[in-house]
Amino acid sequence: MRYSKARVGRARPREWLCVMGRWPAPGRCKSRLAVGLGTRRAAAIQRALGGHGMAEARRAAALRPGLALALAVSGLGPRASRRWAMGLGADSVELQGQGRLGWRLQRQLMLARRHGAQRVVLIGSDLPELEAADLGAAFDALAHCDVVLGPAADGGYWLIGLAGSWPRLFAGGPHAIAWGGDEVLAQTLAVADQLGLVVTLLPMRHDLDRPGDLRRWR
Repeated sequence: MRYSKARVGRARPREWLCVMGRWPAPGRCKSRLAVGLGTRRAAAIQRALGGHGMAEARRAAALRPGLALALAVSGLGPRASRRWAMGLGADSVELQGQGRLGWRLQRQLMLARRHGAQRVVLIGSDLPELEAADLGAAFDALAHCDVVLGPAADGGYWLIGLAGSWPRLFAGGPHAIAWGGDEVLAQTLAVADQLGLVVTLLPMRHDLDRPGDLRRWR
């Protein structure tokens, strides 16, 4: 399920930026934030964060002619996802599908590869500090390394970029990543080291997941 604008439909993009977005409906997003703030306020924050992330992604895409911008949607059906993605200025849209985060990230990576992308960057939609320059730096780094990661203050990562396909970075086996925990970045780095991959780290950023995270932005 996807719609494609000209950049994706007629040309094989060299670079692919995917924003993992959840539809900002009360009671269907930001559950940890909603515990302290209520479902409506949590959804409003998710909507603002998603809009900010896509705006910065569009700015990054405008500066890189070979880059395609995709929105991977959770919480909506196909038709509504297409309308949402078009309104946010994405070049293409895909449903995230089922499974833990690692499987969903890997699914979007493989989709980008099928479109011919050589360098793929995936980000979430809960990053109030995100700037277009961060995304440009990630793609620039992939010209000289295998993997780029944006460390998050909670022990995860806010961005992952790849110049190849290494499923072990995402899922399965004895090196499985404990998604949602505070060791995701460390575990990912350990797997990358075992695979002999060259990794570049971007500056640390803060996600906005819990009521306490809001103190930074008041």
